[in-house]
Amino acid sequence: MTAEEIFKTMQDLIAEQFAIDAEEITMDSSFVDDLGADSVDLVELVMAMEEEFDVGEIDEEDLAGLKTVRDCVQYLNHKINS
Repeated sequence: MTAEEIFKTMQDLIAEQFAIDAEEITMDSSFVDDLGADSVDLVELVMAMEEEFDVGEIDEEDLAGLKTVRDCVQYLNHKINS
């Protein structure tokens, strides 16, 4: 799976989870600052990511570094393709 494919899937997941238009989501979108996510939104998104990408449980330490969509795409790209 390429980074572009991961991004497109992430756009769909985020749009569904946060009830926003996928076109509003960019690689540089911050979950909290740009997309208005709260802690419950982020927990639900992480569970959706784990299921969608079949990467197992995402560690709490790793979660701390996932602030933007780009962070998630890079993290998932590494997990999927390594």
